Amino acid sequence: MSHFSVLARDHAARRGTLQMEHGTVETPAFMPVGTAGTVKALTPSDLREIGTQIVLGNAYHLWLRPGADVIVRAGGLHAFMAWDGPILMDSGGFQVFSLEALRKIDDDGVTFASHLDGTTHRFTPESITAFEEALGVDVGMVLDVCVKLPATTAELASAVDLTTRWAEKARAARQRPQTALFGIQQGGLDEHLRRRSAAQLVALDFDGYAIGGLSVGETRAQMYETARLSAGLLPEEKPRYLMGVGTVADVVVAVDCGIDLFDCVYPTRCGRNGRALSRSGELNIRNAEYRYDYAPLDRACSCSVCKTFSRAYLSHLSRANEMLGGRLLSYHNVAVLNTLLEEARGAINDGRWEKFREETLAGTKLSR
Repeated sequence: MSHFSVLARDHAARRGTLQMEHGTVETPAFMPVGTAGTVKALTPSDLREIGTQIVLGNAYHLWLRPGADVIVRAGGLHAFMAWDGPILMDSGGFQVFSLEALRKIDDDGVTFASHLDGTTHRFTPESITAFEEALGVDVGMVLDVCVKLPATTAELASAVDLTTRWAEKARAARQRPQTALFGIQQGGLDEHLRRRSAAQLVALDFDGYAIGGLSVGETRAQMYETARLSAGLLPEEKPRYLMGVGTVADVVVAVDCGIDLFDCVYPTRCGRNGRALSRSGELNIRNAEYRYDYAPLDRACSCSVCKTFSRAYLSHLSRANEMLGGRLLSYHNVAVLNTLLEEARGAINDGRWEKFREETLAGTKLSR
């Protein structure tokens, strides 16, 4: 079982600790996405060097390849990927959204045609919970229904009700107490449905709660408004997790909403495509202006990439499609978010959150 404690509050922002089988996470915290058992281009040593506390895996992708038997024989997912810190596993609910053409939903679960070879795979709330527990992850997410926005009220209501029924089944299927189980709130941008979803899930008393169904087609302003509403509907004493956000501005606003955990492929995807994150905005290192720029990538960053390599060199690597370029930029991008949240925790603890928030958002040129 996990244990969450709120240690400090400054307005809605909170600093806490989430204790799990494989360690304690200081919150708010970012979770790099390791979809297939690896955070793309980064080793476990890289992740530790830049302050990563917890990583995310994906049940759909690991189920298909390499499969539970391979991972279980290795001693579980931690041993298999040589990561000794906490792991949270997404249930595959996002693939219900992203692989819409390859799946069929019914009352009891989802049937997927594999995007790899077309073979059929059946996911149910019970089988996903068993899979997460078999792999020994610290947090398992319930199987849910994520709807692309915009959506009709009827579509959103159906997703909320089915997600709740599946959450009940996942809750009843639990066998391994060391694996915490989080419910996932749905409801799109509909306030009434968000309230209904939250009330139904809170009644089931999960170890934590995620805010799902955002970053799937809405505007940034709509996401912020709904995230703030949704966080306020969830228990103060449980961790809150906003799924799918990973820019500097989005993370800062989410912390301001009272959210504790975040994940996104964005930092590493940007790295593989020549984009670098920073507090002063993002830069495309492939642009011609950086070919003769021998300054550090980000003077405000203390990661080893910024201490060692110039923008000109990183521009060359990215333009030449060298693997090292994506690796170095991914390393830097995850470091930026980890450092941002480390400083956010300090600001919350010291009662400086509002000042920190305003200065950071002004630097990213995003107003509230």
